[in-house]
Amino acid sequence: MAEPGEEKGPSASKILAIVAVLPVGGTLLLLSGLTFVGSLIGLAVATPLFIIFSPVLVPAAMGIGLAVTGILSSGAFGMTGLSSLSSFLNYIRRVTAGLPEYLQNLSDKLGRKMKEMGHEM
Repeated sequence: MAEPGEEKGPSASKILAIVAVLPVGGTLLLLSGLTFVGSLIGLAVATPLFIIFSPVLVPAAMGIGLAVTGILSSGAFGMTGLSSLSSFLNYIRRVTAGLPEYLQNLSDKLGRKMKEMGHEM
């Protein structure tokens, strides 16, 4: 049995919360139902059009897909070529960086050998 200070059932704040949330939930449920029905109507209208125009749409989609593939692959090939050229130029810069010193050492060595043989430069 309930004591004199306790109430049976939900409190007034819970009842007010349910009364406030019920219209919002109902409105959202109605809107989701309307969206679903609109999607079904759009699908019902578009399906025959897709079937009628499929001899045009399928080759067009394939052509667009091939064009996009070609553009992307040409960009990838261009980037690969640019990267290869950059790598080659960096290699040439590294190789030629020590070339003046190498040529100077070679010239000095050749001069010493010529002096040993009795010739002057």
